[in-house]
Amino acid sequence: MTPSAISHHIQLIEDFLGVKLFLRHGGRVSLTSDGRIYSRELERAFDVIAGATTLLAPQSQHGHLVIAAGMSFAAKWLQPRLSEFQRAYPDVRIRLSTLSGTDELDTDRFDIAIAYERPATTRHSVEPLLVERLRPLCSPVLAEQIGLRTLADLSRATLIHSRNAVTWRDYLHRLGMDALRPANEFWLDRSSMAIDAAVAGRGVILEGEILTEDEVRDGRLIAPLDDSSTSLETTSYYLVRPKGFRSGVQDAAFVKWLRSTLAGNLLKRS
Repeated sequence: MTPSAISHHIQLIEDFLGVKLFLRHGGRVSLTSDGRIYSRELERAFDVIAGATTLLAPQSQHGHLVIAAGMSFAAKWLQPRLSEFQRAYPDVRIRLSTLSGTDELDTDRFDIAIAYERPATTRHSVEPLLVERLRPLCSPVLAEQIGLRTLADLSRATLIHSRNAVTWRDYLHRLGMDALRPANEFWLDRSSMAIDAAVAGRGVILEGEILTEDEVRDGRLIAPLDDSSTSLETTSYYLVRPKGFRSGVQDAAFVKWLRSTLAGNLLKRS
């Protein structure tokens, strides 16, 4: 729509309601107090409409597969490997979107979602997808610089925090190292950012095998501690599908490919 058409519609709404919804000044517009109230109430109504539509709408357009995943998983693992699936199923059109948090699963439109940590949702079916190993990782240069060989040596390190299924505090508690105090700490809100920081030598991350596969394979990150005693296993990823999901050939094929590829990656590193 053109700006003039939008202005015309706004005027019609304001005339119908008998109140001003927008303030116009210096070529800019802002909501009036009545406009804010109206916007808030309409948003609730549209949420109800969106929820009803999601429940009844077909799972996807014919030949399209809508996939949602966390930002770090989508960028570092899934997107680089999707070409393998598309070579096997060239007629499937992939639509990949990212999730900022699992709360978006109740509002976003998708056929299949890969969630990090179990989502608190009653509108979708949820099943475990992957058990992976979490362990401290850092650059080989940093490990040499601070002499990182045992858990106690982490007291000389900067611990890099991110949104992980197991936090550094939980990890140290489980291994009986509650009293350990690191030299410094650094917080990032994405695993992908934390991994990049660790590669650059900024500190030590507590991360799983899936997102760090390339960095560990290339030697940019190493596990400087004894893996057998300083790693933890956790169910970190979950497969989410709308309830009443009508699984088609492409949906079933993608889930089979996803599980097989994840299992193959972990088997190669075991």
